[in-house]
Amino acid sequence: MLMAGSRLMRYPVLSLHVGGEIARTSDPIIDPDGLKIIGYQVDGSLITDEVGDILDVKDVREFSPRGLIIDSIDELVSREDVIRIDKVMNLNFKLLGLKVVSEDGKNLGKVSDYTVETESFMIYQLIVHRPIMKSFLDPELTINRSQIKEIDDDKITIKNEKEKVKAPQKTKSKDFKPNFVNPFREPQYSQSHSQTLDEQDKP
Repeated sequence: MLMAGSRLMRYPVLSLHVGGEIARTSDPIIDPDGLKIIGYQVDGSLITDEVGDILDVKDVREFSPRGLIIDSIDELVSREDVIRIDKVMNLNFKLLGLKVVSEDGKNLGKVSDYTVETESFMIYQLIVHRPIMKSFLDPELTINRSQIKEIDDDKITIKNEKEKVKAPQKTKSKDFKPNFVNPFREPQYSQSHSQTLDEQDKP
């Protein structure tokens, strides 16, 4: 399922062990090499010196409309615990606000948001806020990851300004089929079960 990156900010982190919220996401940790979220810094009343303040997305058991579901608070780590995460954090890469230019050097705007594929945490599209002179006709530009040619500390270069990609239509989320009991999921009744109840109500 595709979701705006801004919606995943302050998103609940839920523990199966305690059956409730243990933290909230703060800053995403984005690897510019693959343009993928590899983790989130988290905060909350349960986050202390003895508990890590980073959620590695590899430890997310399931994405839910109610939160990111993990086994327990023990899944949270410190940046020093995971070399891969520590190296990316040392880059201090910030996607939001990054300048976007075309191959011929035209200023296309700055990244104002992005869409994330919630199963892989891959950044699928960039939402670019246009410069003032161009914003009257086209306030936002949607760029697919396939159009990106290069990413560095100062800017993102795309292949061609004209290669715009429209925002995708609403994507249906796949049915979850976890191998564990999920206390955060609302109970659902099958059509056959509903029919049985209707038959019982008949005189």
